[in-house]
Amino acid sequence: MVWEREAPAKINLTLDILGRRPDGYHEMCMVMQTVSLCDTVQVEETAEGFRLESALDLPEGKKTLEQQAAEAFFQAAGLPVPGLCVRLIKRTPAYAGMGGGSADVAALLRILRDHWRPDMTDAKLEEIGLTVGSDVPFCLRGGTALAEGRGEVLTDLAPLPSCWIVVCKPDFGIPTPTLFARVDDAPITCRPDTVGMCAALDEGDLTGVASRLCNVFEAALPAEYGEVFAIKEKLMELGAMNAAMSGSGPTVFGLFRAEETARQAALTLQQTYRETYCVCPVGKLH
Repeated sequence: MVWEREAPAKINLTLDILGRRPDGYHEMCMVMQTVSLCDTVQVEETAEGFRLESALDLPEGKKTLEQQAAEAFFQAAGLPVPGLCVRLIKRTPAYAGMGGGSADVAALLRILRDHWRPDMTDAKLEEIGLTVGSDVPFCLRGGTALAEGRGEVLTDLAPLPSCWIVVCKPDFGIPTPTLFARVDDAPITCRPDTVGMCAALDEGDLTGVASRLCNVFEAALPAEYGEVFAIKEKLMELGAMNAAMSGSGPTVFGLFRAEETARQAALTLQQTYRETYCVCPVGKLH
């Protein structure tokens, strides 16, 4: 029997970095949103061992995040680890700042809980997810949330008002550790209005939300990644209310009020950027 769950990607409506912590992580303050672009995760119980099937290049000689998550789950559940085959049907761009890998891990954990420990609480599942990655707790919860700490201290927010979102990933990746190192040294002159963003969401004010999109990583981008800003400008020309980079990039997203405008913008960008999608917000997952 094969069990299956979708793994929605995320965008960052805001992303602020408050400084480096004593444990080596950074103190984050982000407003995060799940979107309808998603991978599909399938799990099948097998005779023994762990196998991951994916079109992505998999690391050799070390455990994948999915295997780490499975082992952490069964250890927390007090159960022996069964043989598992996990298949990833990828749609979310990889290394894009959209949490695709974390979302896959979250979907796997939801499947494991459903079939081996349905009495496990959401809080416990998020605790297990944090041992694998900082974004996993949010990807387990989904919807619209304020994420603090490493990203694991979550506060549910009012949902993003009805809108359409065009996400566009240029044909390169940005190493996340490089950006964190640059942020530590970069003069950040513009920071997100997190309080204002939360208030705009509470009021259902899409214009207010759009006006407050902000990601401090943009201030730390090396010159060779200037295409990020070109995509932001193009999205605005094509009718976006505003645009910003998601996570550590390089994906850029724009908010649109009208579906027709968003779909036309996506079609235009797809002529240059293959990984461009027109999506909508997704609510809480648990």
